[in-house]
Amino acid sequence: ILASVFSLIIYWLIRDRYRVRNLSGKHVFITGCDTGLGNSLAKWLDKRGFCVIAACTTEKGGQELQSCSSLSLKTVNLNLGDSNSIARAVGFVTEETAGKGLFGLVCNAEGTAPVAPTDWLRIEDFRSVLDANLLGLIEITLKLLPLLKKAEGRVINLINAKGLMAFVGGGYSLSKWGMEAFSDTLRIEMRHFGVKVCIVEHGFFKAGLVNSDIIEKYLFRLWNRLTPEIRDSYGEKYF
Repeated sequence: ILASVFSLIIYWLIRDRYRVRNLSGKHVFITGCDTGLGNSLAKWLDKRGFCVIAACTTEKGGQELQSCSSLSLKTVNLNLGDSNSIARAVGFVTEETAGKGLFGLVCNAEGTAPVAPTDWLRIEDFRSVLDANLLGLIEITLKLLPLLKKAEGRVINLINAKGLMAFVGGGYSLSKWGMEAFSDTLRIEMRHFGVKVCIVEHGFFKAGLVNSDIIEKYLFRLWNRLTPEIRDSYGEKYF
């Protein structure tokens, strides 16, 4: 047993010393780069020498990111809830990679609201989260698979570990569990093409408007639109 444990430690140490070489010309596309983890990753990879293509939801976010990055970093507007926006972003990535393929796709989406007791919600409340956090990421991954296969690249899905616990109603946990399942399936299928698929389950990061502020705002809106019967069944104390 000790020999097995020692061998495993040696393997981990050797594996963790491995570094990607010849970073110049390797393109990495990252979603959700306005703020937070995606923004920090785009800057870090840019400094390391990768050709970063950063997707931002607003023009302001893209301009601010470009102002503190190298000239090789490119930005593109992307709304993961809009198929037309996804198609435009994919076209931009295809032009930028110029036949080389895509070395890395980092999917980072953190739309959280609304979260609330399930019978406070309507189906459109679920769709608003699932469209961006799950279906949008699946759609853009599917459309970029040809470029990833060409470069024998990798897909890295950043998934908040809070989404692995179903502690409140709404589409947030559903979207994260869905991304876990999608990633696990894709990993098996893409192994044949030399494409790696990884999940990074990260903790909570405070960036921009605090998540609790957004959640509280939505809770007030949802509470005020409830029917009197549902509101009375919960009561002011519960709220």
